[in-house]
Amino acid sequence: MNVIRKIKTLVKKPETLLIKILFLISPLIGDRLYLKMLFPLYTGYKLDLNNPLTYNQKLQWLKLNYRKPVMAKMVDKYEAKEFISQVLGEEYVVKNYGVWDSFNEIDFDSLPNQFVIKTTHDQGGVVVCKDKSNFDYHKAKQKLNKHLRVKHYYLTREWPYKDVKPRIIAEEFLEDEVYGQPVDYKFFCFHGDPKVMFISTERQQGTTKIDFFKVDNFEPLDIIRGNGKSERIIEKPEQYELMVELARKVSENFPHLRVDFYYVNKRVLIGELTFFSGGGLKPFIPKKWDFILGEWINLKLDKLK
Repeated sequence: MNVIRKIKTLVKKPETLLIKILFLISPLIGDRLYLKMLFPLYTGYKLDLNNPLTYNQKLQWLKLNYRKPVMAKMVDKYEAKEFISQVLGEEYVVKNYGVWDSFNEIDFDSLPNQFVIKTTHDQGGVVVCKDKSNFDYHKAKQKLNKHLRVKHYYLTREWPYKDVKPRIIAEEFLEDEVYGQPVDYKFFCFHGDPKVMFISTERQQGTTKIDFFKVDNFEPLDIIRGNGKSERIIEKPEQYELMVELARKVSENFPHLRVDFYYVNKRVLIGELTFFSGGGLKPFIPKKWDFILGEWINLKLDKLK
């Protein structure tokens, strides 16, 4: 049934098939041409690299033209913790239990009963263990070994990932006393200025809901991306202002950076640093926000620190 469902999807959405073909032949195509081919399949409009105006277009321009060595460290899920510790302090880093080159090297006896293991170089390579006595080691090994083989750079040409060493880290399992699974708070920062943010909820249902807000006054915005907004009443976290200040500090030397936080049992922790949110390939509804966020990225040389 899964095969039939996938075939029906490809028939209804031929762009999905074209994307899969591009992924397969990606190593054979140069960065600029590849992005110009991939971009309209996701966004529905042409990639203009000579005069980029939208948020998504400008992220593609930055992929090709803005490259600072430290960015590779910041996207590595292991190395990023050292960067965050140096810039903000160790208290904002999720506790690490170890790092290994392969699944077989992991010393599970040294890990606590609950933990999270994830690959350091890509997206989605995450396995959660809530109880080692019921942990499916075989399934975890299959998933993580699959992700270790993924070359994330070739999918969306986010160059900071190109030379990140594929590894596996184990870190602290986070669970909030009130909400259970931690809520994500993601801040879009432009030249060190957090402008908008969104809150991810309902991940345990498999259809993550995303609610956008203005950073300065926590006013809800009419932006829809992904699976749409939550029907819950979203409240501003107690230490929201601290998140804003930390996001400002860690993003001040970059034209654009998304800073992701967890707020767990009144602890503020940084989950991830992202230079190309959604790969710069995720449409905005309404479209005006693609242009509004694009205006906040200044590509003039004197503004690119």
